[in-house]
Amino acid sequence: MSRSSPFRVILTRHAQSGWEDTPGGDHARTLTAQGQEDARRVGRWLAHQGLAPDTALVSTARRTRETWENIAVALPDTCTVEFLDELYRAGPDVMLHLLRRARGKTVLMLGHNPGIAECARLLLDHDPAHPQFATYPPCATLVAEFRIAGWTELRFRAGQAMQFIVPADLADTENM
Repeated sequence: MSRSSPFRVILTRHAQSGWEDTPGGDHARTLTAQGQEDARRVGRWLAHQGLAPDTALVSTARRTRETWENIAVALPDTCTVEFLDELYRAGPDVMLHLLRRARGKTVLMLGHNPGIAECARLLLDHDPAHPQFATYPPCATLVAEFRIAGWTELRFRAGQAMQFIVPADLADTENM
């Protein structure tokens, strides 16, 4: 593969979830109605930007699965989805390992804080100027590009932030 064609990583934190006592504990927490809408909004934005992933790596937690289901509504059904136990409460090293074995040119990883925020910071050569990048709120999404020949070459501090959004940034884009 040519180094001139960038590989893309889309790092998304799960959408807003409820904190009520859930049978099954933290892993079984579900999205709120706002979280469902935010995820659909992010899905529409990804589709509008031409950022449909080839592969989605999704934590097995219920809130990440639900986030993916709501994002995916707006995307072509050509994406391969892997639900991975390793992404639940994963740190940046585990995330990097999983990305290095990914397939396709654009990979969406859907996980949890603090790991997803830490991974985003470590993957980039410099942080985007967005005021909420440091806190990586629910459904925050980073698009980063890497000039590599394949995923096995992926390294920390090698990516360029192309876009970083939070659902509130998309409030005026309902008609996408």
